[in-house]
Amino acid sequence: MEVRPSYKQTEVGVIPEDWDARTLLDLAERKKELFDDGDWVEAEFLTDRGIRLIQTGNIGEGEFTDKDVKKYISAESFKKLRCKHLQVGDILICRLAEPAGRACVLRDIGEDRMITAVDVTIFRPPAAIADRHFLVSIFTTARWYQTVAERCGGSTRTRISRGELGKISVPMPPLPEQRAIAAALSDMDALLGGLDRLIAKKRDLKQAAMQQLLTGQTRLPGFSGEWEVKRLKETAEISTGVNKPLSEMGSGALYVTVQDLYDGTSIRTNRLSRIKVSQSEIDAKGLAVGDIVFGKSSVKREGIGYPSQFLGREEPVVFSGFTYRARARHGIADAVFLFYALRTERTRRWLIDNSQASALTNINQQIADAIPVQVPPTVHEQSAIAVVLSDMDAELAALEARRNKTRALKQAMMQELLTGKTRLI
Repeated sequence: MEVRPSYKQTEVGVIPEDWDARTLLDLAERKKELFDDGDWVEAEFLTDRGIRLIQTGNIGEGEFTDKDVKKYISAESFKKLRCKHLQVGDILICRLAEPAGRACVLRDIGEDRMITAVDVTIFRPPAAIADRHFLVSIFTTARWYQTVAERCGGSTRTRISRGELGKISVPMPPLPEQRAIAAALSDMDALLGGLDRLIAKKRDLKQAAMQQLLTGQTRLPGFSGEWEVKRLKETAEISTGVNKPLSEMGSGALYVTVQDLYDGTSIRTNRLSRIKVSQSEIDAKGLAVGDIVFGKSSVKREGIGYPSQFLGREEPVVFSGFTYRARARHGIADAVFLFYALRTERTRRWLIDNSQASALTNINQQIADAIPVQVPPTVHEQSAIAVVLSDMDAELAALEARRNKTRALKQAMMQELLTGKTRLI
């Protein structure tokens, strides 16, 4: 393959001529104290403050993840085991799979002293050679994970040795360019972090709004009167879906299964499988806009009866015999309000408490009919509440789409900047 001017072919691919390809061991100046493994820790763990043990689970892909449950060892155990101190700013590389090679910079977590367990390599490249945040960005690329996976060993190929890790080469721009790349990617991470926090805040606000509006604790302007609790059967027609053998799967009408009900607030019709059904089955078991579908059974008790809403599709969509369809009764219930009502904590708890546990958690037709739904005195108030909650969901969906777009942009930036295809300096 022809290499364009001012670039060269190396073991890490095509990079600019003024970049180097260097092994991790070379970056650590081949000094053990700069590239060494954590220790076997065979000590009685403390729940109170001692010397903090950093574990493989704290090492996320590109970021340190602190945990609620923390482990400590005593100063006596530390001296006996001759453990190595960690320093804020160390690069920690997990040698254990899922996936091996994930790395982060150890941030200040308010601990005076820290150590790490075995299966973590402590990497301290000198600041005059490498920007540590630049290196961690390299350690989140698909190429890095593939290279590490190829060097994993053992009977189950689940870990990489420190020796093999040290042999891996990475592209190294001049130090000022490393810092510029790290800063640009850090700005993207800050933007993503801000979006994550905003989404979390909006979700909390939505949960609070649901709690207030769907129980009558807060009333929208212009509405009054007593709420009442009705059985789901009184507010919606409830029916079961299509039962077919596996041989009928693969073609025909789109088909909603229990597994399709847990992704977001509506059924993702672009992800549905297909099933062979007759026109009469489509007529009887087809979904209409606003229909609510919830499962008869669940592996996890918390998932029983979790509802999702059908927002429409240009072609027929039917639902599984392992699910129920709730279709709001005209003039009695608003379909969107009913959907949100079925997702309230109170209703979810009732379903879980009244389900029947065996190998799976199940709800029969009698239980489905009797699901309690708290409703205002008029459909108009139901519709007004549904509009408020739908608007909040639309805002959340827009923010999540923006976050996904930003993540994709960051990936594109990494591909350009970490290979030298686009230069910042």
